[in-house]
Amino acid sequence: MIKMDFEKIYSTDRHAENCYIGLPLPKSKVYDTDKIAVKNSKGKIVPGFSKHTALWDDGSVKWLFTRFEADIPANKGAEYYIDLHCDKSYVFENGILLYDNVVDNGIIKLFLAKGKNKIFDCIEYKGVQYDNIAAAPILRDKKGNTYDTLMDRWKIVENSPLCCVLKGMGCHTLNGSRSFSFELNITVFRNKSAFEIGYRIINDTDNALDIESLVIESSKEAKGHVRSAAAYSNYKTSFDINEDGGEAYKYVDAKTLLMESNEHNSEVFYGTFFGDYTDEEMGVCACVYQAQQNFPKAVKVKGTKAEIMLVPKDMGDVTVFSGMAREQKILFYIHESDEELQSINNKTIIYQMPDKPEISPEVFKEAGVFTDLFVENKNYDMEMYISAKADDHSRAYGMMYWGDSPDMGYTNQGRGNGKLVWTNNEYDFPHACALQYARTGIRRFLDYVLVTAKHWIDVDVCHYSKDPLIMGGQYEHTWDHIGAGNIVCSHEWVEGLLDYYHLSGDIEGLNTAIGIGENILRLLDTPMFNRAGDANARETGWALRSLTALYIETNDEKWLEKCDWIVGHFKEWEERYGLWLSPYTDNTVIRVVFMISVAVGSLMRYYRVRPNDDIKRMILKAVDDLCENARLDNGLFYYKELPSLKRFGNNPLILEALSIAYELTGNKKYIEYGLPTLKYVVSFKPAGVNYAKRIEEGSLIQGGMGTKSFAQMMIPVTLFYKYGAELGLI
Repeated sequence: MIKMDFEKIYSTDRHAENCYIGLPLPKSKVYDTDKIAVKNSKGKIVPGFSKHTALWDDGSVKWLFTRFEADIPANKGAEYYIDLHCDKSYVFENGILLYDNVVDNGIIKLFLAKGKNKIFDCIEYKGVQYDNIAAAPILRDKKGNTYDTLMDRWKIVENSPLCCVLKGMGCHTLNGSRSFSFELNITVFRNKSAFEIGYRIINDTDNALDIESLVIESSKEAKGHVRSAAAYSNYKTSFDINEDGGEAYKYVDAKTLLMESNEHNSEVFYGTFFGDYTDEEMGVCACVYQAQQNFPKAVKVKGTKAEIMLVPKDMGDVTVFSGMAREQKILFYIHESDEELQSINNKTIIYQMPDKPEISPEVFKEAGVFTDLFVENKNYDMEMYISAKADDHSRAYGMMYWGDSPDMGYTNQGRGNGKLVWTNNEYDFPHACALQYARTGIRRFLDYVLVTAKHWIDVDVCHYSKDPLIMGGQYEHTWDHIGAGNIVCSHEWVEGLLDYYHLSGDIEGLNTAIGIGENILRLLDTPMFNRAGDANARETGWALRSLTALYIETNDEKWLEKCDWIVGHFKEWEERYGLWLSPYTDNTVIRVVFMISVAVGSLMRYYRVRPNDDIKRMILKAVDDLCENARLDNGLFYYKELPSLKRFGNNPLILEALSIAYELTGNKKYIEYGLPTLKYVVSFKPAGVNYAKRIEEGSLIQGGMGTKSFAQMMIPVTLFYKYGAELGLI
């Protein structure tokens, strides 16, 4: 059995709390998810449902996704267990029913709508039907246009006794003509009087959308006395309450965040933000998920009408450029008239920071799904360094920025045409955080994955283009996230998206990764890749890494067909120059240490899937050449092989190349060669980084180094540290 621990968080009991976990399993261990059960600490089977999100090549479960209901006591933790081979399973006497566009979870019924300006035909609670508990979103642009909504169709994303997820697809229309598309992701849990709406706008037009306002309304006919309330929290919740049904209002914008202090790692939690109206019949609370992080936001409640302003009028600029998407989430909680406001507040805080089970790093190590970064003889200075690098990334608050950060190195070089250069998840920050979560079991690293991957899926990937070489691809770091419009093989990753899918259950992670892979295949068919050596190691190296990852994920040989082709190009390239040299000026071909290291790392990923003596030979030849010819007198490797560029190299990728050479040969000289670089990388402090919290380009930025800093160093430094610790050198 696999033990799951809930840490102590809240001072109130949680009963039948909806929880989930994504975890890996070793090959050939589990074939039948129907025999999986979740048990509490007394051995009692609790309501649960499991499915696989990936399989090993023998058909056994590689990644398991499990939902279950947990009872967690006040001011205590809790233990639960996953029994992988249980003779019994939980028998559901009641669960979620889905029939004729109706979702019935035992407490509420949602009647899904099709057609104009409706999400639901009605919502039923205690046998009474209400028309506008959650109305269709109202979109207005800065040209003065107000758009209608048109629901085209619904599809089932997940349907189990515990949880139902439905995706509605439609578009905003203007004067009867179709315009911007949108998706509505509706999530409903068993026996809960709450449901979540995720509204995702997709700009599939050729023009930018400057949003004037975006509002979802909730209302009902008043029955007797009405209380209006709005709430915002930073440590303690601040309420605006009108006991006579008058207006209650709260908002958050950039200046709000600038002027207040908050010490949380805000991917995990910042505060809550909601509006509530309650009459003598019932109450409705609408809570915006991570409202502060995704400002501007506002809620206005008057009588039994609430306006949930995902973009409030005259409160900052929100632009959705062509090809972008962005999802915002709202929890609607229907409650009894006598439920105290503090109880409602508690539920919204738990929505913002839900209970999540933790598992031991041994589960990940035993499964073998990740690069083995599990260190037995830990050096706690190194452990603190790795965690601090993950934690110290800059954070950019704002609806179109949250989950990304600017790269001040690129910005200061002038690559943004005078504007900030956004990292766009360069070097795959979510994957680096997933690895750190796996090797530590610490929850905040998981939340880093969830937030940054969601931004990547929405903003950093092209959802609309007439150019097939752009469509579905990941944008290279640039201003305004897509400013330069570059999509190139050297800046497209997929591993973090796949991690996100397995850890969250959100299939958009898988779909986005496959879309990026298809884009890579189309790019590799262009003329620039027809001749080996003309495209540098970084271009084809990163492509090889992503395509190999997609093969490992899907077991589909089509991804390896292009991998074989790339490996053939590396051979031709080596034959042309004798080594992996890169054309630089018109009359130079040089060693570029970090590009060669990318090639080594990518080839090794392929080698682990398809071992080949020629690949091993190429890797060792390249690493030996760098050790012999690219080291300076102080033991550090240089940046590039030109008099103007032979400065100390602080790129940690060489450490991964050295680690791979050690893995292939067992010769500790490769680890010894890298020790000066490790010392330099760990102690390196870039100059000129501004850590002050500031408002810039519509976002509020906190911290200094972009996410690239951790993403680039995580695997090289940790793998090198692992082998160095095994040899007693670290």
